[in-house]
Amino acid sequence: MSKLILFNKPYGVLSQFTAEPGIKTLADYIQSPGCYPAGRLDKDSEGLILLTDDGKLQHRIANPAKKMSKCYWVQVEGEPNEQALQQLRDGVLLKDGLTKPAKARLLEPVPELWDRTPPVRVRKTVPDHWIELTIREGKNRQVRRMTAAVGMPTLRLIRYRIGSWTFDGLKNGEWRSETV
Repeated sequence: MSKLILFNKPYGVLSQFTAEPGIKTLADYIQSPGCYPAGRLDKDSEGLILLTDDGKLQHRIANPAKKMSKCYWVQVEGEPNEQALQQLRDGVLLKDGLTKPAKARLLEPVPELWDRTPPVRVRKTVPDHWIELTIREGKNRQVRRMTAAVGMPTLRLIRYRIGSWTFDGLKNGEWRSETV
């Protein structure tokens, strides 16, 4: 049996245990020796990160070749239209190549979320909307680059799901352990 930790990572926390002066890390939230992150989530992104004590499980979760889907809730600047959503579904050409096709839809209604510190900037003259984007690869800052490439810069990025695991039932900054 392997130990799996589901953590709802707050904004501004590094996906590592090694301390950095003045920056929070996983060690500020999780005390479970022998468990390590299965993949990363940028400091300025929030949501689900998985940790495990099983190297094979860690590889299966983190390795893009294993094609484990990751679902993100993305607050974007502007108003998503069907053309932009279809571009995301077809794959977006980035500097490092074409992304694999994604699932993309307008997220309505917007789920009830925790407040972020600091809050997302709001511009009275530019609307913002939420989309749900599911990908099966993990290029560096991929979701942010994809939305920007189709004219919808990301304002807030929350990973909701990895494979079949979600952060349901976890407040921001909370974690729970499961046996798999």
